[in-house]
Amino acid sequence: MKLLRYGLPGEERPGILDNHGRIRSLDKYILDVGGSALLPASLDVLRGLDIQQLPLVGGEPRLGPCVGGVGKFICIGLNYADHAAETGAAIPGEPIVFNKWTSAIIGPNDEVQIPRESVKTDWEVELGVVIGQGGRYISEQDALDHVAGYCVVNDISEREWQIERGGTWDKGKGCDTFGPIGPWLVTADEIPDPQALNLWLEVDGKRYQNGNTGTMIFGVRHVISYLSRFMSLQSGDIIATGTPPGVGMGQKPQPVYLRAGQTMRLGVEGLGEQRLRTIQA
Repeated sequence: MKLLRYGLPGEERPGILDNHGRIRSLDKYILDVGGSALLPASLDVLRGLDIQQLPLVGGEPRLGPCVGGVGKFICIGLNYADHAAETGAAIPGEPIVFNKWTSAIIGPNDEVQIPRESVKTDWEVELGVVIGQGGRYISEQDALDHVAGYCVVNDISEREWQIERGGTWDKGKGCDTFGPIGPWLVTADEIPDPQALNLWLEVDGKRYQNGNTGTMIFGVRHVISYLSRFMSLQSGDIIATGTPPGVGMGQKPQPVYLRAGQTMRLGVEGLGEQRLRTIQA
């Protein structure tokens, strides 16, 4: 299933994509795509629906973030060996964990704001993992049983604030609009192997990132198990699992950063695409 949220910001309604790429309403069945609606029993109910009989949503509504009411937006840094190399960083011995604030979350085609005084705003296409059944001290063997589905994440980052302003990654990662997710949440049954997905990103038509989740240092199973040692994972939490090489700060002979008026296109195999326009905050 491809679950989504559509409508104006703050007024999004739950929906599902049918076989013809049209949006169908799920208003009768769930309040939102998030929280308890992502538990296995709820997803089983949705799978049993005849999608073609659900109410068709007319027009071309805005697509909102594919998950609503997100509790935690957890990210893994330097999780591709070739990305670590391009940034000059050592390969980590265990996952590097940081957060994006939930106020950073926007839809897959919304405007991304370049923050005031920013000179190093960068891009990062990533595989997003959305938790269904929560848990703590989850084993690697059972980890994928806790996944509701997957989505595209753009981990937009202000590199000066992330790296040069006191050593705290979070303040360069969580600015407003720095967390586009979607276009939809693809349920886990449609992605049999999350370590075999191509992902890519372009800026103004130039391809910068090409990668595959198979080159992660720490795979999805390990990341879920690892995080669950330090916190309880809950329904609707999002984990951004790291980015392949090709980020702006790694460009040679000199870094390339985003400026207002540009367009990012990015996608993950089987999970759809984002198209994001940059503006000045």
